[in-house]
Amino acid sequence: MSQPTDLRAAPVADARGAPHVRRFAEQRWVIDNVIRANGIDWDQPRSVYLNGPCGTEANADFAGIRERVKKMADIGPAFEAVARRREAKAQAAEADGHLVTARDNYYMAAVHWAAAQWPYERNDAPNLFCNERKRACFGKYAALADHRVEPVWIPFEGRALPAWFHLPPNYAGGRVPVVIAVPGMDSFKEAQVALANDRFLARGVAVLAIDGPGQYEAPILGIYFSTERWAAAGKPIVDWLVARPEVDAERIGVSAISFGSFFGTILTAHEPRIKACAVMSVCHEPGGETIFQQACPTFKTRFMYMSGISDEAEFDDFRKTITWEGHAERITAPYLCVAGECEELSPLEHSERLLAALKGPKRFVVYQESRHSVGNVAATNLGPFPTTMIADWLLDRLNGRPMASERWFVRATGQIEKTPL
Repeated sequence: MSQPTDLRAAPVADARGAPHVRRFAEQRWVIDNVIRANGIDWDQPRSVYLNGPCGTEANADFAGIRERVKKMADIGPAFEAVARRREAKAQAAEADGHLVTARDNYYMAAVHWAAAQWPYERNDAPNLFCNERKRACFGKYAALADHRVEPVWIPFEGRALPAWFHLPPNYAGGRVPVVIAVPGMDSFKEAQVALANDRFLARGVAVLAIDGPGQYEAPILGIYFSTERWAAAGKPIVDWLVARPEVDAERIGVSAISFGSFFGTILTAHEPRIKACAVMSVCHEPGGETIFQQACPTFKTRFMYMSGISDEAEFDDFRKTITWEGHAERITAPYLCVAGECEELSPLEHSERLLAALKGPKRFVVYQESRHSVGNVAATNLGPFPTTMIADWLLDRLNGRPMASERWFVRATGQIEKTPL
């Protein structure tokens, strides 16, 4: 089992204050009223994508959270209350010898503890406490899981990137393909592998779920976002994988979502041992004018914390460096891009430009009427289900199956219109 060395896995004290975003400060009352009117899913369906990996037993948890959250300040406490209850249920079940029940509840508790971290935009006591409980509960889950799960610490810039390594159930030896799972701005490594019937593990594919530079636990450990750090992260991550006897070094892929679509693209561009990259719910606009200047100001506030910047003017200069230009041109591996027709956080023209810059085979799949979080529309229900399609596509690419470069437009009827790309 991979263990942290010296103090690289310890939280890093941060004397900087919370990020100050003018629109967030001035519009806080508007955000609170929008949440009161629309609930916790006002900006994205977070209760849906967090509920998904937990399974149906967690439905009531998220229904209760949706009822409780009436303003921004309710989010952390609402998730923390459910996390405490799930952790207590797990401990009681473990004491009674009901280890499957304990396993499931430790997993759900970890997801709720992580979700409770989202509103905390500095390395303060509430954030650190939730992070500690998240790791403790996920560690308990890992010990009881129906497959091998290991904590991982990947050396990086004198510290270590945190990750969890999952092997498929019933793994009995030999080398298997692996996917590096890259979360988005508001998601985390613990929820990248589902509690049951995970899409990659069920296909015999191992998963390395990471918090890369700036993501969730990484800034707590002093590893903040920059495009250059993501360019540098691929080598140590893949070095760690190819050193594992369970991993087929010729079949390493990347799966990334939301702002992870940018992170995963940069990682792939600078690591030639990655054989395929699939991204969904795109954030490809250089500089992020739409997501940072026009969308809900919580996105900008969160990303400033991820970047270790509290001054808005400094961040506005810094965000000019957030671009795939000069990087994506290096990619020769097959690349899948899945987006919604009505993407509101990153105009699709930027994804079109990125795809044009790629040197290898590529596929651009656009779902009619879908927004940033691809799903919950007729096209995704009647056409290829997005996450399932991504899993099959990655396995095909890692198995060496060729593909044509195409643009797919999935209509509300489920019909796919294919044109050359």
